[in-house]
Amino acid sequence: MMMIQRCVCICIYILMIGVLDSTEGRPPPPRRILLDTDVDTDDLFALLYILKLNRSEFDLQAVTINTNAWTNAGHAVNQIYDLLYMMGRDDIAVGVGGEGGILEDGTILPNVGGYHPIIQQGNGTSEYCRYRQAIPVGQGGILDIDSNFGFRKSFLPQGKRRYSPMRQPTTQQVMIEKISRGVITVFLIGAHTNLGVFIMSNPHLKKNIEHIYIMGGGVRSKNPTGCCPKNSSSSCRPRQCGNRGNIYTDYTSNPYAEFNIFGDPFAAYQVIHSGIPVTLVPLDATNTIPISSNFFHQLEKNQHTYEAQYCFKSLKMARDTWFDENFFKSYFMWDSFLSGVATSIMLKPNNENGDNEFAEMKYMNITVITSNEPYGISDGSNPFFYGLKKPKFGLDRYGVHSGHVQTGLRDPFCVVENGKGRCKDGYTEQVSGRGGVRVLVAVRAKTNRDKNSSLNREYFRSFLNVLNSKHQTGKFNFTTQFPHYREVLYKPDFNGIKLGKNVVFDMDMSAGDFLALFYLLKLPVEQINLKAILVTPNGWANAATIDVVYDLLHMMGRDDIPVGLGDVFALNQSDPVFPAVGDCMYKKAIPHGSGGFLDSDTLYGLARDLPRSPRRYTAENSVKFGAPRNTSNPELRQPLALEIWQSVTKSLDSGSKITILTNGPLTNIAQIILSDKNISSLIQDIFVVGGHITSNNETSKGNVMNIDSNQYAELNIFLDPLAANIVFTSRFNITLIPLNVQRRVSRFRKVLETLRLAKKTPEALFATRLLSRLHRLKNTHPRYQHMDIFLGEILGAVILGGNTSFLKTSYELRNSEVVANGVESENGETNIDENKGRLVKVLQDLDCFAYYDSFANQLGFEKQSAVIRSFDEQRRLWSSAL
Repeated sequence: MMMIQRCVCICIYILMIGVLDSTEGRPPPPRRILLDTDVDTDDLFALLYILKLNRSEFDLQAVTINTNAWTNAGHAVNQIYDLLYMMGRDDIAVGVGGEGGILEDGTILPNVGGYHPIIQQGNGTSEYCRYRQAIPVGQGGILDIDSNFGFRKSFLPQGKRRYSPMRQPTTQQVMIEKISRGVITVFLIGAHTNLGVFIMSNPHLKKNIEHIYIMGGGVRSKNPTGCCPKNSSSSCRPRQCGNRGNIYTDYTSNPYAEFNIFGDPFAAYQVIHSGIPVTLVPLDATNTIPISSNFFHQLEKNQHTYEAQYCFKSLKMARDTWFDENFFKSYFMWDSFLSGVATSIMLKPNNENGDNEFAEMKYMNITVITSNEPYGISDGSNPFFYGLKKPKFGLDRYGVHSGHVQTGLRDPFCVVENGKGRCKDGYTEQVSGRGGVRVLVAVRAKTNRDKNSSLNREYFRSFLNVLNSKHQTGKFNFTTQFPHYREVLYKPDFNGIKLGKNVVFDMDMSAGDFLALFYLLKLPVEQINLKAILVTPNGWANAATIDVVYDLLHMMGRDDIPVGLGDVFALNQSDPVFPAVGDCMYKKAIPHGSGGFLDSDTLYGLARDLPRSPRRYTAENSVKFGAPRNTSNPELRQPLALEIWQSVTKSLDSGSKITILTNGPLTNIAQIILSDKNISSLIQDIFVVGGHITSNNETSKGNVMNIDSNQYAELNIFLDPLAANIVFTSRFNITLIPLNVQRRVSRFRKVLETLRLAKKTPEALFATRLLSRLHRLKNTHPRYQHMDIFLGEILGAVILGGNTSFLKTSYELRNSEVVANGVESENGETNIDENKGRLVKVLQDLDCFAYYDSFANQLGFEKQSAVIRSFDEQRRLWSSAL
């Protein structure tokens, strides 16, 4: 027996030696990476840098999208898909969103989407914008990031992958799949919500995360921006100069936080205190690598790949639209620097001290501040404790998470009179003792080893070389993927035609609004002359979705119709100190995920089927319109809603008037009224699709979602009640198409039945696809139960252009007023009171079947039909010679 055991041991020993011999000299497997990103401009640089590295050394497994910071989910996910397609990497998984929530008792449901910081996350995707309101929403902010300054769609090729409702892999699904498969490294270059939720939900999988590299925070940093020049006068007041953080919109409340950590301080705390090794690349290091003019010009001269071209175009537009003359002192290599430092560290085995080519490193004991002292207070600011019998997640009632939590911009607790703010939410503070974690920290960027180079940082040299390498380069851009690509604008010839009623359509880009736009474009021009479209981006969709409006007009051959972009905030919701940011008091009612912004911004996954218009939003600008400088093509500047209105009024024939149809919040219309006291002679009628008539005899509820206290308002009015009040108290003739009548025509089966009987024009087919998708989603998922409200939004267009006798419409004159008193439970109510308000013409009834027939038949008419059916038709045209 002993002899047998000895023989077995010898055999095992020989086998082990054989295995060791067989692997000796073999290179290690590539290091698996998961990148979590908020898809800001510098995040694209970071992603492209990783994609260009040797795949035998680095294997990017997945990209997950952080959706509560600098970008909106629908625009971000499609940009990532297109960028990966350009780089030939459709194999890389992409995760975004999810409909899971966090219950009051701290239970984390599957697939939390990360649309909100953990402290705000309830059992849905519509919540208040506690931290995100510090990020600019329009130009210079999220609008420019969603569109990448307006050239994303003109440069990136469009592949087969796209967002599609209920088919898109969620962030948590992708994280679980990739991390459970084996050892992986995570790069965080946005807010930490996604990984924070993952760690809290899957503690058994933490062992597979070898290391976490974070771009974020400021430990000992001193902000070099917002400082007074050396020889400035005493009147110059420094702004964020010398602060630890970089929240330039809110430094009077919080001078300590950096954007990525501030986006979700509690999640960042969970990540850094997870026990997983962490390397931090904070502002301490990135402040030492500002984009230099020499680097900028070297990149301009070295655009030998599509990825280098995309980076330069992005950087150039960032520079050209920068708010002051200090771009080269205040724009830094933030997230892309993380990619360089992290991958350089990873290449060296047993590299405990983080030796790398690009940054000097130092160990520090740090933590993330999630609440402000004194701890254990109950002032209503902290949802982890306030109103709960047991603190959420079992937190210590008197611990570091139990203090005041910054509630938003200009939080009175945070503001110090004649001093810098005192709130520290999101501060990566260096501490001693058990309260901190030993973290490897990049403290400064290394200088270029080549003393004769014009580039002053080693990473600049690497970035240029990597991006311009011919290995793993992009295949093509949007135009070069088609051998016969050409741009065409379709403009009809109306010479000799007597045009009909002048109409301006004001829309918030909901699904129903696009169906209404199809209908308006199909009405005979002798009957309705659609002069312009005004977009209100504070409703169902975000501002960058204006490109879908341009694409639909292109499809219908109406590139002659101008489109104006309205304000991103409801009236009185922008911040008085920094107007580019503001509150979401009303817009918080709309979900960010399924059935909300994610779907509206992508037209429920169908926007990419529309033909691609040469017209699109662009950040191009001109000093003529108040910009600090002219960009390269100022003539392409996106006009604003008021500018388009003024242009339309100047083009009117003598005695002509305009009828306005508004399908969203009344922000644009109110601003038109406020801006021009002489417009009364120019407006014929205003048709308002919205309002819910309440009186003693009418007790049905409104349709404001996710605001439980508000029972009787209609959403379009609620989204800007002050604007609605201004419009309703004006002198103009108003026709109201209220919610109760809209509900009578909101029957999917009926409208789909009539559409299927109509002729199959491209626009009828597209409308059928969209309505069928909405109907299917309503029947299969609880997040889509409100889809029928979009059917009612078509009603205004049909009433405006329809046959009154055929539709059998009836109206009443009612004294109406809109409540705009700042009380959430009452805002937006449209009350009938014979002793108050102004007389408004209110639609009472119509023939529903005649309505369905009018809509379907008009879309089925072959006259004024689409001139280019779809993107697929464009693809075929551009792929072969004419």
